[in-house]
Amino acid sequence: MDPKGLAFLGAGLGAGLALIGTGIGIGRLAASAMDGIARQPQSAGTIQTAMLVAAGLIEGAALFALVICFLLYSK
Repeated sequence: MDPKGLAFLGAGLGAGLALIGTGIGIGRLAASAMDGIARQPQSAGTIQTAMLVAAGLIEGAALFALVICFLLYSK
């Protein structure tokens, strides 16, 4: 297999793994937040704020991984 084909393969696998990891991470984050809100409804606002900040950080890391995969794809 030529190097360009391996770059395409690596970019595709990397993008897929990044999105799978992001989905799992945000799913666990939301499940934990809902569990916390169910246990203590009076602190729902604080939990939601922390959840949104954490979800943004997870999405940022996923976007960074996808940019790297697209850079590999374009080489």
